[in-house]
Amino acid sequence: MSVETDTPERARPEPIRAVPVRHPGRWVAVAVIGVLVAMFVHLLVTNKAFNWSFMVDEMFRPPIMEGVRGSLALLVTAMLIGIGLGVVIAIMRLSENPILRGVAWAYTWFFRAVPRLVLAILFGNLGILWARIEFGLPFDRQIGALFGVDDFEARLFGFSAVDILTGFVAGMLALGLSEAAYMAEIVRAGIQSVDEGQTEAAQALGLRRGQILRRIVLPQAMRVIVPPTGNETIAMLKDTSLVAFVPVSMELFFQLRAVSSRTYQVVPMLVAATIWYLLLTSVLLVGQYYLERHFSKGVGRSARAKTKLRGIAAESGGTTGKADGA
Repeated sequence: MSVETDTPERARPEPIRAVPVRHPGRWVAVAVIGVLVAMFVHLLVTNKAFNWSFMVDEMFRPPIMEGVRGSLALLVTAMLIGIGLGVVIAIMRLSENPILRGVAWAYTWFFRAVPRLVLAILFGNLGILWARIEFGLPFDRQIGALFGVDDFEARLFGFSAVDILTGFVAGMLALGLSEAAYMAEIVRAGIQSVDEGQTEAAQALGLRRGQILRRIVLPQAMRVIVPPTGNETIAMLKDTSLVAFVPVSMELFFQLRAVSSRTYQVVPMLVAATIWYLLLTSVLLVGQYYLERHFSKGVGRSARAKTKLRGIAAESGGTTGKADGA
């Protein structure tokens, strides 16, 4: 026996007539920005002080191109010194040895405190302190004096400081050693971002400290290290202009300043410098994008979703390719 109950048919709701929210403030902002952009373009086109034809003719001449190559060489060598030495200093900061920690802290304190322009000028004048740079037994003359031997020298070879400390080398050392202090802090933060359980698990597997650092910790820390390192690289590209005060003749800003001093066309050469640095920075940003993408594999919502799909596919007897295609 069943009991039938009549339920009234529910009326279908009318479609919602959504009224888009109006944003008059946004259109006002767009209008203001449009007027400002139009004024800027008008300035670029009508102001003869830019002298575009002169600028385009000068910014690709051989001396300027040599300056571009010199700036890139300075960027690469300084960053190699900065990254290599920065990793060593970061490991020293994390060491259990208090002397190593103290030395690393003093290094980062000094080079972060002194402006790079001051360092560049200081390194450019190191030849005043040393006429020759020699390699051999330290304090050889003092040791000889202790044993009553006058003019005792145990030096293997040496060079004239003028030949070694050229403007390029001085600028490279000033920028590279300064960069190492900043890179040390970046690498230290990256290493500390890795879960300590990773290290403990690797120790349980019998890996040595060097192997753990090289194969476990650093690869995972790179995801944190790469973005600020990209910023430091772009900042270093701009800071290469500081060595124009050393001076380093094979540098982009030095060459552009030389043209402006010779022709009294200051604004066109400053615009040329701006365009060159914008172009080079754009190339570096592309490289940074691919580096970040490479070291971010396996991290993020999409990667986690793919991993989950692979797990589901494996449980149901499917294949990884099918899971990826789902």
